[in-house]
Amino acid sequence: MTSSSTASSVFSALAPYGWDEAWADEFAPHEPEGLLPGRVIRVDRGQCDVLTAEGVVRADTAFVTPHDPMRVVCTGDWVAVEPAGSHPRYVRTYLPRRTAFVRSTSSERSEGQILAANIDHAIVAVSLAVELDLGRIERFLALAWESGAQPVVVLTKADLVPDAVTLSHLVEDVETTAPGVPVLTVSATLGEGLDVLAAIVGGGTSVLLGQSGAGKSTLANALLGEDVMEVQAARDVDGKGRHTTTTRNLLALPGGGVLIDTPGLRGVGLWDAESGVGQVFAEIEALAERCRFHDCAHESEPGCAVLDAIDAGELPQRRLESYRKLLRENQRIVAKTDARLRAEIRKDWKRKGAEGRAAMDAKRGRWR
Repeated sequence: MTSSSTASSVFSALAPYGWDEAWADEFAPHEPEGLLPGRVIRVDRGQCDVLTAEGVVRADTAFVTPHDPMRVVCTGDWVAVEPAGSHPRYVRTYLPRRTAFVRSTSSERSEGQILAANIDHAIVAVSLAVELDLGRIERFLALAWESGAQPVVVLTKADLVPDAVTLSHLVEDVETTAPGVPVLTVSATLGEGLDVLAAIVGGGTSVLLGQSGAGKSTLANALLGEDVMEVQAARDVDGKGRHTTTTRNLLALPGGGVLIDTPGLRGVGLWDAESGVGQVFAEIEALAERCRFHDCAHESEPGCAVLDAIDAGELPQRRLESYRKLLRENQRIVAKTDARLRAEIRKDWKRKGAEGRAAMDAKRGRWR
């Protein structure tokens, strides 16, 4: 088979999974080594399933599991895998990622964990069967924006909302929380809203995110047109699920595009997501540009446009508190991994402390 026909067969096999000319150029240096391009569709226990032009192959990940968790191969990666006949068969390397959804791990070492790579859409599934947690939605969206993908919020189980007026209020609350993000209502049970979502995910790679019980597996099955993912009912007491999805799986959609389904996420810690937080709270950052002082903390400073907006009822107090909380959390995470930034933060703390003491001294002087 000629090299041109080989390239053609690779394109026909991998294009439905996102392969394009740019990926082919990235892979070109590995061709002389006899390696094959493929996309990781599942990773577990030191091995992974890779979709290649030969079909799905099982490969060892020993060469792509370094100590740094940010460099571990994950679902969605494009990789160079050894050809048939190699025993064992190894993934030798992965191609540079275009995007990646990263959260901080629950470990005290403050490490990042990549949940999905090379994604175009980050679908945040939120169940309407339980009370909305707007703060958690903001947290997901900050990571989604930071990933480089386009966030989309999908409000699932819309058939459980008693009336259209209540549903419209819930959608409005989420839209206020998610500026610049499409907000869709979906009922997988009734098949409502799926056509709009299918049109969005039909181009590129989408990752499905959310807590257990959000209806991710049901939603994935509806998009796939078959029961591929196991589904269990949420607990009646709190609406939480039982982690029916235990690994991250990449699946081709019948209408085009691919979907990465993920296990339910209990913890959604930020990981170096300052710009993502800024996009989630775009209206606050826009207001901040009109503050009298460029370093305004939006606490009690004169001429603060953010506080003026709160007083005028144009900005909810909850949004400002959530903004501050996520910025503080992100700053702590980054400080633990960046010595230079730690020093800058300490210097800033000292400066603010000195300013505070000076202000108190001035007040005492006036009081005397």
